[in-house]
Amino acid sequence: MIDQKFYKKVKAAHHRIQDDVRFTPLQYSPTLSNQSNAEVYLKLENFQVTGSFKARGATNKAKILYDQGHRKIVTASSGNHGSAVANAAKTLGIEALIFLPNTVSEAKLKKIQFFGAEVQLVGDDSGDAEVAARDYADNTNLPYLSPYNDEDVIAGQGTIGLEILEEKDPMDAVFIAVGGGGLISGIGSYLKGVGQDCEIVACSPENSAAMHHALQAGKIEQIEHSQTLSDGTAGALEEGAITFNYCQTVVDRSILVNESQIVHAMKTFMDQHQMLIEGAAGVALAAFESVQKEYEKKRVTILLCGGNIANQTLLKVLQS
Repeated sequence: MIDQKFYKKVKAAHHRIQDDVRFTPLQYSPTLSNQSNAEVYLKLENFQVTGSFKARGATNKAKILYDQGHRKIVTASSGNHGSAVANAAKTLGIEALIFLPNTVSEAKLKKIQFFGAEVQLVGDDSGDAEVAARDYADNTNLPYLSPYNDEDVIAGQGTIGLEILEEKDPMDAVFIAVGGGGLISGIGSYLKGVGQDCEIVACSPENSAAMHHALQAGKIEQIEHSQTLSDGTAGALEEGAITFNYCQTVVDRSILVNESQIVHAMKTFMDQHQMLIEGAAGVALAAFESVQKEYEKKRVTILLCGGNIANQTLLKVLQS
């Protein structure tokens, strides 16, 4: 049954952001299709504005806040969401203050600064940055634009599901990298909401898999986080995040991959497809490769969520 509230939010988001974000290609992959004996498509959000799907949710929420009269916004990010907010703020002519972890990649930091946003570096991961940003927003009475814990942001990410179905309907499975869960919540809720019998597969790096462990435990828990190539999905899950309930409803399967699998998937993909991807996109690729034999004769989409990768990281992957 269609969740009319969410369906209408996604449709409204699509209308609101369509002039500011790209309708990204859904590209057939002969290589991945041949090796898996499945019909494999790649949703190329690495070609999105600012190089990541985050442009969708950030633009949708920033425009809503602008219409409400706000002229400065605060957010936290591991990098991609920060670029998206900075870009949206620049387009709207408003100020943005972005809290980032000290571990943010140089490439993502430079992109945020290019758009003219003010930056604060704090803590070791995106969870630390979120706490600091929320505290600042509360103390200054400014709106906080969450990377994932917001229905308008989730609806913006859900426009990817709308685009997938416009090009290829039906779809048997979609593989999606998971951090805070906004992306998979939006896509999964839209696809299942319109009646798709589509398996929603959550893909996480072993080194930082907050949502995976929350789903297993049935509650959000604090876990240890280690460094991962998938910096876009790294960090703690905010206590009380609405995405946890969304994910409990829409996620059919959750897969963990290790750093070696991510490196192998990224290197092989870039050799075969001649396009840049970042670590989080490599997570979705690695997860599919680990179970590909189970998807023979099925139509699958792998979401390439971003292409923002630092030169040093890219060199390390290619030389591995």
